[in-house]
Amino acid sequence: MGGHLTRRLLASLGLYTVLLVLLVLALAPFLWMISSSLKMERELYQYPAVWIPARFNWENYRKILLGLDPMTTLFGRQALNSLIVSFGTSAFGLLVALPCAYAFSRFQFPGKRSMFLAVLLQNVFPLIAFLLPLYFMMGTLGLRNTYAGLIIAYLVFTMPLSVWLLKGFFDSIPPDMERAARMDGCTRFGAFWRIAVPLATPGMIATVIYTFTIAWNEYMYALAMTSSANMRVLQLGINAFFRQETTDWGGLMAWAFIMSVPIVILFGALQKFFLRALTAGSLKY
Repeated sequence: MGGHLTRRLLASLGLYTVLLVLLVLALAPFLWMISSSLKMERELYQYPAVWIPARFNWENYRKILLGLDPMTTLFGRQALNSLIVSFGTSAFGLLVALPCAYAFSRFQFPGKRSMFLAVLLQNVFPLIAFLLPLYFMMGTLGLRNTYAGLIIAYLVFTMPLSVWLLKGFFDSIPPDMERAARMDGCTRFGAFWRIAVPLATPGMIATVIYTFTIAWNEYMYALAMTSSANMRVLQLGINAFFRQETTDWGGLMAWAFIMSVPIVILFGALQKFFLRALTAGSLKY
């Protein structure tokens, strides 16, 4: 009995040690970013490196948030652009992926398997492969330097996985519940809207978190699709800290931290729904 308990304690200790090491490795870059954003310039190049600044320097955040630096005067506009594009991508992506995933889950039609594989095939190719075709298409349609152009471009590479995620959640919902609703007088759309959609809420939230994060962090497509300073997003604002003779590492780290705040808030606000999404697939019907 004592030996069995000892083995269990050692196994638990080993597991927690591994988890602690992984947590430190995951948080170390983030903590270093915060530390560097608060250092004086001389401390950024100090060797050996210091994690805790001798005195917290808030000047980097002040010049970004108040637009005191000529290169950061468009911070507010860029933040607004990022929010509009990210929320727009999430909303329109969910609006399109929801009925598409439901159709793949519930209906039988010729070529269904091939079409679903074709949707997922897009993830096989690198994103750069679609950049030039989309660039010329947006130019032909007059959608460069517009919110619509950025949202459509982002949907190209977020939609396939969104459809796949939602299809999995619809597959876990028993069709008998919708059949019962239709026997009670519900239409097909009524059963979808009143039964399937509420039960798939965790999957919808997981999809929104995924699409928002991808759109918020996208750099390459934003750089190609926008040339106007007023349409640039926060990701492109990082370029302001790389100058001809030097790099403002403190300002760069402060900008990167500010950019990470909305993602942290999003996960914090939707955490309980996201955890529900992780456990939804374990239900057996």
